[in-house]
Amino acid sequence: MNSLVLLLIVVAYFGLLLGIAFYTSRNSNNESFFIGNRSSKWWVVAFGMVGTSLSGMTFISVPGTVAKSGFDYYQVVLGYWLGYFVVAYVLLPLYYRLHVTSIYSYLEQRLGITAYKTGALFFLLSRTLGATLRLYLVIKVLEKFILADMNIPFEFTAVLILLLILLYTYRGGVKTIVWTDTLQTTFMLLALLVCTGYIIHSLNFNIGSAWTAMTNAGYTNVFHTDFLAGNFFLKQILGGAFITIAMTGLDQEMMQKNISVTTLKDAQKNMVTLSFLQAFVVFIFLSLGGLLSLYAQSKGLTVAGDDLFPTIAVKSGLPFIITVCFIIGLVSALFPSADGALTALTSSFCIDILGLQRRKDWDETRRKNIRLLVHNCFAALFLLCVFFFREVDNGSLIQTLLVIAGYTYGPLLALFSFGILTRRSLHAAIIPFACIASPIVCYYLKTNDKALLGGYAIGTELLLINALLCFSLLALGSKKRVL
Repeated sequence: MNSLVLLLIVVAYFGLLLGIAFYTSRNSNNESFFIGNRSSKWWVVAFGMVGTSLSGMTFISVPGTVAKSGFDYYQVVLGYWLGYFVVAYVLLPLYYRLHVTSIYSYLEQRLGITAYKTGALFFLLSRTLGATLRLYLVIKVLEKFILADMNIPFEFTAVLILLLILLYTYRGGVKTIVWTDTLQTTFMLLALLVCTGYIIHSLNFNIGSAWTAMTNAGYTNVFHTDFLAGNFFLKQILGGAFITIAMTGLDQEMMQKNISVTTLKDAQKNMVTLSFLQAFVVFIFLSLGGLLSLYAQSKGLTVAGDDLFPTIAVKSGLPFIITVCFIIGLVSALFPSADGALTALTSSFCIDILGLQRRKDWDETRRKNIRLLVHNCFAALFLLCVFFFREVDNGSLIQTLLVIAGYTYGPLLALFSFGILTRRSLHAAIIPFACIASPIVCYYLKTNDKALLGGYAIGTELLLINALLCFSLLALGSKKRVL
């Protein structure tokens, strides 16, 4: 019976999203879909982007890492915080000055059509893998802890959720997502606070005694000083900064929402506000992870990793209202990453690969039909990727996400850095070679890092190593720019 009630709550939640989508997509057009008519309010975008930047991966995986690794993920978060300022005061002025719809059009203006297409293709690869990994994790939790009791298979759940996402994104695009993300971030944060408060209460703690208990258990350690280890604090902070620069500043999904804000000044307010909000929220998630680990020990539960939070919330006998809060929070964490990614991928493919806005011979109706076709194709691709990740699931996916980012965003970081930091031009042939060769070399280094590097383990700095290698290859194939 409880499973049926939870399923009905999820369905009602979708109904609310569809209502918002219908309201916000009235009189929408292609410009509404791609950049929200550049009329979004900065504070709405900032708050909604908290949900996009965190996603179900944070909601499930981050609390599950604390028992094993303490708060060492917060080292990466401190790097994120620094990276947001680079995005706000280096990249956003560039995008607003050029008045871009796709941020990758900068690469065309600076380095030529090959760099433009290559950068867009790497974004398509990066965001497809990252978004579907996050999507898979939430579908997995829903299937394992709710739908399995009703004999509803994983495959049916995945297809249904993607169809529902299509329903509320296919018309309004960014204009809709700015508001649905705000709603979903609200529900996610309320669920986080309610669950944290209840666990503190059930353990007979107050905030001070809860922190003391987590500290005594070794859960609150943040900084690691072993230089050779993958979680050495300087590597984690530096890696986190460049992850934010790449996964936010060079990511069409994240920047699509930013450039929908009317002015540069307001977009910068959005970024700075987001940096503080994210740091605070992740700290709460880590604290919740420590409390959940203490709770599991007190109840004799052996669950850990990605299963920790959902098992305690759904299967350990907590009050049903707490389970409801968890499910709403989980679903709210799912959609800001999935819906935004689907919209951004559609936008990038239409603008960057098909050149939709350059086709003056196509009327608005034809452009819209092509956009809808691309949107549906990416939804089908999402489904295939979700099934793939189900086959290779290793039980804790937050590190998998960071490794994927290290391989796929490195070439993007190198291309933008080369354009911004140098005055040289590139031979077209060197660009795809450098962007493909550097991740391959980095994969070999990462796989054999301790043997090749005297015991040194590569961590989140993989992205920076990849970008530096690609930048070096680009520099070798560059020439003096003719002005």
